[in-house]
Amino acid sequence: MSSFVLIHGAGDSGWYWHLVAAELRRRGHDVLAPDLPAGDDALDLNDYAAAVIAAVGDRTDPVVVGHSYGAFTATLVAARLPANLLVLVAGMVPAPGETPDEWWAATGYRSSGLDDDYELYYHDVPRDLAAEAMRRGLEHPSAAAGAMAWPLPHWPAVTTKFVLCTEDRVFPADFLRGVVADRLGITPDEITGSHCVALARPAELADLFERYLDEVRG
Repeated sequence: MSSFVLIHGAGDSGWYWHLVAAELRRRGHDVLAPDLPAGDDALDLNDYAAAVIAAVGDRTDPVVVGHSYGAFTATLVAARLPANLLVLVAGMVPAPGETPDEWWAATGYRSSGLDDDYELYYHDVPRDLAAEAMRRGLEHPSAAAGAMAWPLPHWPAVTTKFVLCTEDRVFPADFLRGVVADRLGITPDEITGSHCVALARPAELADLFERYLDEVRG
């Protein structure tokens, strides 16, 4: 059994991971998917990481997973626990000294122009699940987090994997392939799915997580 710590992205909540969490628990793993602190503009990335670490408690060598904006928190958690494995899913790969607000221009991001949240984030997710996800969204992250420079001097010294969603309309596949190659120097694994793949392909995502864990264990 392993412990998985699943960290949600911007405007989301721990509920985003509930289907993946159920898959992992069914396979015998311990899973934690906390709601990150929300509604407080004074809190920053360090506060988010501290909240996750407090929730982890005495769990040892966890697999830390971050979705989208959650990559900023997941990397800090992975560095400070330390973690057994770090997995980013459609993640915003941070760079030392760069703020989340600066990330968009620094990576050459271009918006799709879509203004319908379902079509942008959830186009392959059942409508009822997408509606519930949007209903459960939190006021996260804060302005302070967006303006805070990512504080690590280098990438965490932990095995890192990246899951790229081939049908992602938020972070298109070609764009993220370039970011991952430039910032991590690795080839991402690709899964067919939208930005919110944990709601669309939970079993397939759990399969990838378990494969990564097997690779780390050797």
